[in-house]
Amino acid sequence: MSAAPWWCASVGYEVYLRSFSDSNGDGIGDLPGLRARLEHLEWLGVDLLWVTPFFRSPMHDQGYDISDYRDVDPTYGTLADFDSLLADAHELGIRVLVDLIPNHTSVEHAWFQESRSARDNPFRDYYIWRDPAPGGGPPNNWVSVFGGPAWTLDETTGQYWLHLFLSEQPDLNWRNERVARELDEAMRFWLERGADGFRIDAADGLVKHPNLPDNPVAAATWVGPPAGIASDWGSLEHVYDVGQPGVREIHRRWRALVEPYGALLVGEIGLADPEALALYVNDQDGLHLTFWFEPMEIEWEAATIRKSLSAAAAASDHLAWVQGSHDRPRAATRFGGGDVGRARSLALAVLMLGLPGVPFVYQGEELGLVDGLVLPEEAQDPISTRAGEHGLGRDGCRTPMPWEPGHGLGFTTAQQPWLPFGGRSAADTAAVQRDDPDSILRRFRRLLRLRRTPPWGSAPLEWIAEQGPLVAYRRGTVLVAANCGDEPAALELPPGTWTLAYATQEPEGREATGSVELGPASAVVLVSPA
Repeated sequence: MSAAPWWCASVGYEVYLRSFSDSNGDGIGDLPGLRARLEHLEWLGVDLLWVTPFFRSPMHDQGYDISDYRDVDPTYGTLADFDSLLADAHELGIRVLVDLIPNHTSVEHAWFQESRSARDNPFRDYYIWRDPAPGGGPPNNWVSVFGGPAWTLDETTGQYWLHLFLSEQPDLNWRNERVARELDEAMRFWLERGADGFRIDAADGLVKHPNLPDNPVAAATWVGPPAGIASDWGSLEHVYDVGQPGVREIHRRWRALVEPYGALLVGEIGLADPEALALYVNDQDGLHLTFWFEPMEIEWEAATIRKSLSAAAAASDHLAWVQGSHDRPRAATRFGGGDVGRARSLALAVLMLGLPGVPFVYQGEELGLVDGLVLPEEAQDPISTRAGEHGLGRDGCRTPMPWEPGHGLGFTTAQQPWLPFGGRSAADTAAVQRDDPDSILRRFRRLLRLRRTPPWGSAPLEWIAEQGPLVAYRRGTVLVAANCGDEPAALELPPGTWTLAYATQEPEGREATGSVELGPASAVVLVSPA
């Protein structure tokens, strides 16, 4: 029997680089700042680090618009800084994922500058260009994730370029083999430097229908679009612009490329159907893992949480579990804010920890952070500044990480950071919480360190407590449960003596038989000897 891949027992952590730690006093987080904070991640129990884009970029979308795939933007440091970060991370037992953006580049990328210079330029087919519609205007009715048409007219050549995101982010033409080879070489560049894999942005959006037909009008209007996506996106059914045949062939190509390096591929695929999502990973010939995003959208309600986790776990063993990211409101905010929201977020983290797959923590979740307050005039996110939908903007979950009390909260020595702190207090900081044995941080650390020596192994997953306020499952000799109700609830235990290996609201170590009582928004991990 072959050994399980190295990531199977890992705990992932997303660093939103601009907001993690600033080393040079310009108010923007950077690679040396992250390197200086690696000890926090190792102490916490993290061994897999996903770093958001640090490539050269004009920053129209905070680095997700790349002008050079093989260099570090001076805002974030240098290639030497990346190498040093990687060396230190590896020394601490932390592997590092680079955030790859293969769907689009920046308009300032040399490829696009060549492409738009003339219709017969050799780089023209690196991107998707089309003539105006017969009556004038965009070639079809596709819309951008950030609002408005997904097409921009180039006055010089008289054609439109396609962009599923900002107009400054033209989509690459993945039907062009030269594009595929260019991205192959970009991936090898980082793998040769020692990167341990890639988080793949918009992994299901690379291939478009060759005829670019209109998307059907949505059958129903969204009941409040999710944050991070403009309302326009929900006006259409996305039949022809994402999830097209050929996408998985690209993933298989990448799998063959990374396997000699033992590297990991984690895909961002925005599907709400777990069965459809599982098609991208269950054959294990393309992506190794894909994120399951529904827990970032749901309310704190037992039946909803139970269904979201159990349906996804039944569909695939190859999921990356998340309750937050740089694109969605923080879980502690969504779950009620304050101490209630923090407790609920921690309880959901307990449920995710023992599921098959890999749990990821978004920076600040371990501190119980809620969204920071960012006023419209302070906004940086294009959802706010370009689409004009500030309530859907992502700035609140991107405010700087609070490290210690005092000016700049240990994040920066600048007078002002790139985003405001948004109302953080000394109690939110890592330094204060690290000194408090009852803090969210210390409780989170105990939880993640349990993952380092997982008692559940590869035991099959069995859901129990099928209704009521409890969400619970068993994996062999381990039982995981959370009370998602507003009143105390008793969890009936299988026969035998169970030891409380972890608890969010009481000391660990005691033995229990028959039942245990869980307070509201509390969670436990129990272990039996056999």
